[in-house]
Amino acid sequence: MDIEFLPLPGSVVAQIRDSGIDAYGNPVERHRSDGGGYPCRHCLTETPPGHDYLILAHRPFETRNPYAETGPIFLCADDCPTAEPSARLPAILRADSYLVRGYSAGERILYGTGKLVPTAGIAAYAARLFENPDIAFADVRSASNNCFQCRIRRAS
Repeated sequence: MDIEFLPLPGSVVAQIRDSGIDAYGNPVERHRSDGGGYPCRHCLTETPPGHDYLILAHRPFETRNPYAETGPIFLCADDCPTAEPSARLPAILRADSYLVRGYSAGERILYGTGKLVPTAGIAAYAARLFENPDIAFADVRSASNNCFQCRIRRAS
């Protein structure tokens, strides 16, 4: 099964930057990067040292339901290129492991799919998840802080 990792869409990021409001209706926070681990969910790279980044609560779902988790994320404060969908593991995934979980087309968790996966095994685990036709996408989240990292889908 071929898969691809996806960033937050440019339209979503533009709306966040333009409004300055997060998923809870709070103002996003703006800080300056010292080069120490501020992975942008849009370009899927680290915010460069000396550049500003945003911290905000984000819910990467179109619907609101009990399974639509909200968590903290970082974004480059200024325009950055949208990462292209790719089969390659995004550079921002540097921890030892991540939580990978499958969701239905209705954006509901499919029980039994959530698993802590060693980073090197994320693509293989996602490919196994997609053998189940009920899984529309999988999300990668921080194992320690529940931060949304990126989405995975079947390659088109």
